[in-house]
Amino acid sequence: MSRARRSFPPALLDSLRAMTVQETLDRLGLYWKRDPGFVPVKDKATVRLNVSIGGGGVELLATGPKWYDTRKEQGGGAIDLAMHLFRLSFVDAVKRLSP
Repeated sequence: MSRARRSFPPALLDSLRAMTVQETLDRLGLYWKRDPGFVPVKDKATVRLNVSIGGGGVELLATGPKWYDTRKEQGGGAIDLAMHLFRLSFVDAVKRLSP
């Protein structure tokens, strides 16, 4: 017999995907600060954020709900960010971000 596959409510996933990078970092309990000297090239709404995690730091470019790690050359949305920073599976990332 196969088990029924459970999934997350689409409304939950939509709300997580709509969160800004800053909201995501706050929900993950991480300290971050905006780089006031950063001048965006492509999109004027882009900011550079310095994030403290595990005794180190990560530099992210953020535009609304999207982020890009310039050193690791990876990016995405809120769920991807939780997976990236904490090395979580999709399911664990959604659980961690869920209110």
